[in-house]
Amino acid sequence: MSMPINYLKAVSWKDVKIKSGFWGDRVRINRNVVLDYQYEQIEKAGCVDNFRRTSGKKGGKFEGFFFNDSDVYKWVEAASYSLGTHSDKKLEEKVNRLIEDIADAQEEDGYLNTYFTLEKKEHFSDLPVKHELYCAGHLIEAAVAHYLATGKTNLLDVATRFVDLICYTFGPGKKQSAPGHEEIELALVKLYHLRREKRYLDTARFFIEKRGKGYAGGDEYRQDHLPFTEQKEIIGHAVRAVYLMSGAADVCRETKDKALMVTLNRLWENMVQKKMYATGGIGSRYEGEAFGKNYELPNDRAYAETCAAIGNIFWNHRMLHLTGDAKYADIMEKVLYNGFLSGISLDGRKYFYQNPLQADKDHRRASWFPCACCPPNVARLLSSLGGYFYSVSGEGVWIHLYGESETAITLDKDRKVTLNQHTNYPWSGEISIKVSSEKETSFTLFLRIPGWCQEAEVLVNGKSMAGDITPSSYLPISRTWEGEDEVQLNIPIPVEFLQTRPHSSNNARLAISRGPMIYCIEAEDHPGIDVFDILLSPDTELTPHFESGLLGEVVVLKGEASVQDLSSWQGKLYRPYRKEEKVKKEPLEITAIPYFAWANRSPGKMLVWVLER
Repeated sequence: MSMPINYLKAVSWKDVKIKSGFWGDRVRINRNVVLDYQYEQIEKAGCVDNFRRTSGKKGGKFEGFFFNDSDVYKWVEAASYSLGTHSDKKLEEKVNRLIEDIADAQEEDGYLNTYFTLEKKEHFSDLPVKHELYCAGHLIEAAVAHYLATGKTNLLDVATRFVDLICYTFGPGKKQSAPGHEEIELALVKLYHLRREKRYLDTARFFIEKRGKGYAGGDEYRQDHLPFTEQKEIIGHAVRAVYLMSGAADVCRETKDKALMVTLNRLWENMVQKKMYATGGIGSRYEGEAFGKNYELPNDRAYAETCAAIGNIFWNHRMLHLTGDAKYADIMEKVLYNGFLSGISLDGRKYFYQNPLQADKDHRRASWFPCACCPPNVARLLSSLGGYFYSVSGEGVWIHLYGESETAITLDKDRKVTLNQHTNYPWSGEISIKVSSEKETSFTLFLRIPGWCQEAEVLVNGKSMAGDITPSSYLPISRTWEGEDEVQLNIPIPVEFLQTRPHSSNNARLAISRGPMIYCIEAEDHPGIDVFDILLSPDTELTPHFESGLLGEVVVLKGEASVQDLSSWQGKLYRPYRKEEKVKKEPLEITAIPYFAWANRSPGKMLVWVLER
């Protein structure tokens, strides 16, 4: 696979305003509810007190899991992103106090890990298990976000001191090792982008190259079974795997390493074609929170950790910027609307760790977890969501995601352009993009045509553009822009039934999609019916209905299906097959809701893959 010639560069989250609409509502809840709620939770869990105990401000022993520092860092990162787009004095004060607690816990040589300090463990003595470099990575990401949001260097100075110690400790001719939980790799490249210190990039590459040599445990669980460029399939702990892919993609971008690119493409294809749920969720096994074998995608036992969905977004965002290929944006969008967003309740106060595609009434979101990696991960993605919408290249401006938003982009020192999106996407496929420039300027506007799109209409200043519309591609609009121009993209959003590849988990079942959304059937909408007995036909007509008072305003799908009458099976687990003995079917009006919104009402069964009639 040849290396791309023209990389994309993401428009910063600071330069994108998500004003209203689908994502605007969720970003606002994240800002107004989630950040304060999560701060209370990390205080209650003792995560913050661990820093105070380490510095001597408070007595007592270490509390919680050995990686609890990372939850504090992720919260600081989320809060920093929010401060970069919305001024909030109270939030800023919380962040400042927390940074002071973090800084006071740092040791003289720069080392910072409250578990190892309080438990008097030897530094860097258990990289395969104890997450020292994982926590360090989240410190780095928080520090970079805080600096970019505020211009302050207090947390960045803390992180840089620790990173300098890491670079001094590890590398050629030094300590040979690799972390059991990946994260440091991508974080070091973020710091490299900011500080341009080559040793940061070199150390990230070093940790990737040391995989497969037994330093991280030597097993598939930690992606240490083979050197990275020799790995044939994506395997092991799902979060670790996609964090590794993200770090490798970052290093690949900086070094133009063709072997890394070939490997990334090979492992991406394996995941998307054989190991990813229809929701974009990944990691099918509870055991090891891991990828299973090819096509091993059970519904009720789907682990599909929320953190893994977030890592999937990270990886696809990076691959998109390496290649400009819309297939990565398609996956990014699928995960955002489904496998990621299901991880948080509509009110922002409850969370899923696992996101199954079939569940009984007992699987509900929790207000917090002893291992609370997912909630602050959700918060930091929502706070930085604007950074996933737009990119620039030498050719022009790229639009990856559609939603009410505004961005001001500097193409070069003399050319500035403002884009305003107006749309009710994903409920509607009508998207208006106002392109404003102070003076005449020529560039190409690249519009993403989603992979599910069957047809589309594009108008520029009211005039239809001729040409073929290709699903899963970017449509280039090259012209001279002046004043305020309008691009109108109209995409019919079809209701479709999905089927699965033979030999996977859902033969003779159908899933329902509409545009980027996967739908599910929930017991709340079908009183007196066991939703596991519902039957769908490919000929079933499902009609979209906008429900303003339901689940925070969603489009539901309604239509006539049928339900099995299983009364003849009473008291039987098996019986001889008789061709003439057919299961009775009764007509049934069904309602399908977006998958992300399930488990926000009364407890009950849910399923995505419905038996085919």
